[in-house]
Amino acid sequence: MARPLDGIRVLDLTNVLAGPYCTYHLALLGAEVIKVEQPGSGDLARSLGADATLNGQGLGVSFLAQNAGKKSVELNLKDPDDKSVFLGLVARSDVVVENFRPGVMSRLGLGADQLRARNPSLVYCAVSGFGQDGPLSQRPAYDQIIQGLSGIMSITGTTETAPLRVGFPIADSVGGMMAALAICASLAPRDADGNRVGATLDVSMLEASLSTMGWAVSNFLGAGVEPSPLGNQNFTAAPSGTFDAADGPLNISANQQQQFVSLCEAIGQPELVEDPRFSEREARKENRVALNAAVNAGLAARTAAEWEETLNGIGVPAARILSVPGALSLPQLAVRDFLHDLDFPGHPDRVLTVMSNGVLFDGESLGPRSAPPILGEHNDALLEWSGSATVNPPTDPDRTLKTSEQVQ
Repeated sequence: MARPLDGIRVLDLTNVLAGPYCTYHLALLGAEVIKVEQPGSGDLARSLGADATLNGQGLGVSFLAQNAGKKSVELNLKDPDDKSVFLGLVARSDVVVENFRPGVMSRLGLGADQLRARNPSLVYCAVSGFGQDGPLSQRPAYDQIIQGLSGIMSITGTTETAPLRVGFPIADSVGGMMAALAICASLAPRDADGNRVGATLDVSMLEASLSTMGWAVSNFLGAGVEPSPLGNQNFTAAPSGTFDAADGPLNISANQQQQFVSLCEAIGQPELVEDPRFSEREARKENRVALNAAVNAGLAARTAAEWEETLNGIGVPAARILSVPGALSLPQLAVRDFLHDLDFPGHPDRVLTVMSNGVLFDGESLGPRSAPPILGEHNDALLEWSGSATVNPPTDPDRTLKTSEQVQ
């Protein structure tokens, strides 16, 4: 099927996660993503992941997860000839995405202004921890650094365990997603002649992370109430959070009055509705501890799976707490084709399973159109893509052999 970004070419100069996550989603949407990698080593994520053997082959699972559907070429942007090839690519591309430390690309003569002078319609997107300016801009930034500075860790966990890191790199993911959103928006505007006008995008992971914290931030900005860690409880309502069924934890969100009434009837404690401590929303929040104890007592009679079925049947949102393997095995995901199987690069006897983006386009889940690339897999296409008269051979004459050996 046709995809929204068919015909769009993206040059991906990014490493590890925030940038590659951005360009992965552009690839799912149909863009041709050409990953420009450092000769001989490539994206650092090629050596990261839970399988040490794959790390040694330049196929770390951290790389495989975010780079399917892309092409890989090797260029040394400090080398004049390679830089010339890259500029040829820029002239024939729509988007450049980079996540170097601010100023690096400009010092190479490849900054936003310099590239857009060559290609005025170019969308240039720089993803960094703090943005391209400001007193923190030159600091190195990783996901955990941003989680701490943004306040995310301060409200994660309980009063006893906070500050606590979110269990996956949420700041990287949010930064990459915001970059992809901004790029898609920037591809739409046209001038009076119908030509794309281009844009320079400066994405800050810190600001993007804060922007997603919603009520935790707005309650402070609008009402002066500083958020605090509540563990598995929902600060906006009660009973809403994690509770104890007979065999394990169960999430329940009885956020509306009728849901609370239905819950009390289901657990055999209808009298809770008339108790002045619990009869109104604000009272329930103030007396959360006592209310939770009463709800847990009622839930003790049945398993989490039984309660999940019963409560959802009467309009009370409830669900078990699953492991990652449990979540991936949900029939819901299979019905919507969320997971996609690909050929495993360099390993014909294996299958690589990757995730889509959670959006159906005209009823279809968008999986990658190709497997993640081996480092430099598409070097032979550089001449065609860049329009260069010549393309330098690898600076390391053994590099091609080494890359081939890595995937045996």
